[in-house]
Amino acid sequence: MNDSPGWAPPGSSPSDEPDHGAQQQGEPADQPAPEQRAWGEQWARRQPPPGRWATTGRRTPPPVPPAPAPGGGWGAGRRQPTAPAPRPGVIPLRPLGVSEILDGAVAIMRTHWRTVLGTSLIVSIVTQGLITAATGLWFNDGSGNASNVLDDPDATVDQALRAVGDSLGESGATMLLGVLGTIVTTALLTVVAARAVLGRNVSAGEAWAGARPHLLQLCGLLLLIPAIAAAVIAAGMTPGLLLAAAGVPSEGAALASLGGLAAACVAAWLWVRFSLAAPALMLEKQGIIKALRRSFKLVRGAWGRVFGVQLLAVVLVFIVGAIIEIPTSLVAMVIGGDNAMDWLSGESVSVGWTFLIVVGVGGVISSTITFPISAGVTALLYMDQRIRREALDLELARAAGVPGDSAEGHGEDQPTVGSTSSN
Repeated sequence: MNDSPGWAPPGSSPSDEPDHGAQQQGEPADQPAPEQRAWGEQWARRQPPPGRWATTGRRTPPPVPPAPAPGGGWGAGRRQPTAPAPRPGVIPLRPLGVSEILDGAVAIMRTHWRTVLGTSLIVSIVTQGLITAATGLWFNDGSGNASNVLDDPDATVDQALRAVGDSLGESGATMLLGVLGTIVTTALLTVVAARAVLGRNVSAGEAWAGARPHLLQLCGLLLLIPAIAAAVIAAGMTPGLLLAAAGVPSEGAALASLGGLAAACVAAWLWVRFSLAAPALMLEKQGIIKALRRSFKLVRGAWGRVFGVQLLAVVLVFIVGAIIEIPTSLVAMVIGGDNAMDWLSGESVSVGWTFLIVVGVGGVISSTITFPISAGVTALLYMDQRIRREALDLELARAAGVPGDSAEGHGEDQPTVGSTSSN
């Protein structure tokens, strides 16, 4: 039998187990010396409460970390079990894995479905209604004309530029409405996510009251980040465009392509570094520039991980949206007939309202589900980075009223728990 410290044969009696640390060689195991009995009584008084050790029918092991037994065995590497991290809400208060972040975003939507889906539904109806109205009233007559001009080899430069401007105006207006919807849902659902982590309910009115003072700042932030990316790409393509304008079109086009590709990589890098600015602005009450600096600091050293999680969220949102929008688009094509097919292929300048409404309904359903997923992943990723760097889990546990909270695996460069410093 193995008589190493911290181990006892199953079913042995106290008299069969050697008293390590005080027993001399050759001394009977069932007759401990007086000083050994005194030591054992002192050790017994220092034991953890019942239930922390599995010691039924045998003596409590001494407080010496056991060495792993060669080849394994009953007592190989036995240690005191670690208490699980507290979980007052949708996530455990410790550094999170990738699957836990995605599951947490879905859990927020499932646990607080009335507030989350109700808020997302209202915002989706408003934004998708504006997109449908703009497409039917404003851009319905210009889409086909722009396509025809671009396909015409005899079109003048002014006509081509005007057609490109009309096309960009249509897509830009649609994108702007979508961004505004994303801004509102991000603001509201970030507040909901912060309460859900603490295990607290929040109504739509409470979420709106908490988000409303920061909507303008959040709008400026989420419009500034694409503007920075566009400026970087434009700066990368400018030398090639200038060279093409100087009379060297082939070399200029090649240089513009290479510069645009390199600038796109820089823009993607910046997008990831700034991706946590929105929850920093909402939850830390930061300004726009401070929120950008805060996100830049939180992502430092973890760019690949943040990029991977955000990319998985984008793929998930795309799959969910496709599952919903593809069937509704097919139904819209069937209802709209040939006119809708021609409009989608660019051969027609108009389409019926029935087609647009059916497509809009699909967009509403898709946005209602995907908005919470995107906002929840970003909010939980922000909290996870602060847990890893600033021990935010301790602060959250105290806020949730969890007694005796403890956490592991955090603390890289912030000495203060829950710091909101933007330096």
